[in-house]
Amino acid sequence: MVATRPVDFRKGADSLAALVTAEYGGDPFSGVIYVFRAKRADRIKLVWWDGTDLCLMAKKLEAGGLQVARYP
Repeated sequence: MVATRPVDFRKGADSLAALVTAEYGGDPFSGVIYVFRAKRADRIKLVWWDGTDLCLMAKKLEAGGLQVARYP
């Protein structure tokens, strides 16, 4: 699942999991991978449950970052 709005990138795994539940109605402990982007779209964070613990991966994107489509 991909979040459509940027998030505060100071948030850790637990805060992003709480955001999944509160804002998106998802279950962060279901095994689904949730993808979040920074405001400038040059970084992403992935959060998922691996069966034993909540995992967080952060990635800085080079060469322009994500191309974010904006619809009216």
